[in-house]
Amino acid sequence: MGLIKAAAGAIGSTFKDQWKEVISCENMTNDVLMVEKTTETGVITNKSLVVVAPGQCAIIIENGRVMDATAEDGAYTFDASSSPSFFAGQFGAVFKEMWQRFTFGGATAKKQAVYFINLKEIIDNRFGTPSPIPFQDWAHPIQNQMTGTQTPMRVQIKCFGKYTFKICDPALFMQEIAGTASIYRKDQLVEQLRAEVLATFQNITNELGTLEYKVPALEMPSQTDEIKMMMDQKVFDEPMRRRGIAIVGFAVESVTLDEESEKKIDQYEISVNQFMQQGTLVSSYGRAMEKAAENENGAMNGFMGIGMMNNMAGGNNIMGSVFSQDTENSRVKEPAPEPVPEVEPEPVVAPAPEEKTADENPDLWICGCGQDNKGKFCVRCGKPKTAAEIKEKYCPNCGKIVPEGSNFCGECGMKVK
Repeated sequence: MGLIKAAAGAIGSTFKDQWKEVISCENMTNDVLMVEKTTETGVITNKSLVVVAPGQCAIIIENGRVMDATAEDGAYTFDASSSPSFFAGQFGAVFKEMWQRFTFGGATAKKQAVYFINLKEIIDNRFGTPSPIPFQDWAHPIQNQMTGTQTPMRVQIKCFGKYTFKICDPALFMQEIAGTASIYRKDQLVEQLRAEVLATFQNITNELGTLEYKVPALEMPSQTDEIKMMMDQKVFDEPMRRRGIAIVGFAVESVTLDEESEKKIDQYEISVNQFMQQGTLVSSYGRAMEKAAENENGAMNGFMGIGMMNNMAGGNNIMGSVFSQDTENSRVKEPAPEPVPEVEPEPVVAPAPEEKTADENPDLWICGCGQDNKGKFCVRCGKPKTAAEIKEKYCPNCGKIVPEGSNFCGECGMKVK
């Protein structure tokens, strides 16, 4: 059983009726990878016509075993008496090995079908990193002060793009993926491919961040040729090739940094650019002036902080110049104050300590020598406080002085002993 190349133009309407059946797959769209075609009885009649369109591969299966195959476009006569012809072009060796060992373990008595496999490049397959991935960005090298060497800045990036693939080994594709399904579509495979493409892309980003390439993170979309060449050399898509599929095109459409990486790069660029440093200081100075002016109680503290910031930044920086310029402008706009005559300040005389009388302080007693005392002994002569030395009495109720010889207080009437 085999396929014999038919004469040119044999598919035309004039000659079409001489074959029992015509088996073809006229429309294999971008989302269809394999289609089974057979007759109503499941048996291909001898001398039937098999038409292979450009970008297709036709494999004849009988009872689960490969009988013949071809990847050359054209019209073929199905001859049950002939041996396999294998008009296969680039897949000749593949189909020969496939015919010798390939079987699906068919169980029917006799079932024949032609499986058409889409060999065209399958386009418009998207990929994207669900979360940021690490990248060594050589556009922002960090100097190691100890060794004098440079190391790349570690950032986190998100990438989105497209890739294309094609079936590079029909035998493996049928054996590992499609089997003998009546139709196999791209959407049955694309999720698995996307996961493997992301793993492949991670290997690519690791290579692009090495000393050999030093590709900046945001310039990755322009490295399409380098990415494809690297993928072929390193065979990063080997897991897919084991299923008979290979990546053909790979394009990174956009690269974005996460928020933390953007801040790191902004700080890096400010630190290495003097003009950006000055711009940042002026902006901070302006905001500080506005806040100090709005806060009446903290205005002086705000201006003192601005002065400290100016001194820390250095006297020759632009903020110091702006501060000096503002001060100079304020001096020009404000009129000079009129001179004020000097006046000698009057001497301040401390008030004499207020003396308390006996009426105000009942603990006061007068010694025989005439000295007023508060303690138990006289501070002038040293005599102890005794009844004989007290010339005046004090009312125990109101504390007023009671003249010597009086028995009652003249203020409250309290009896005095």
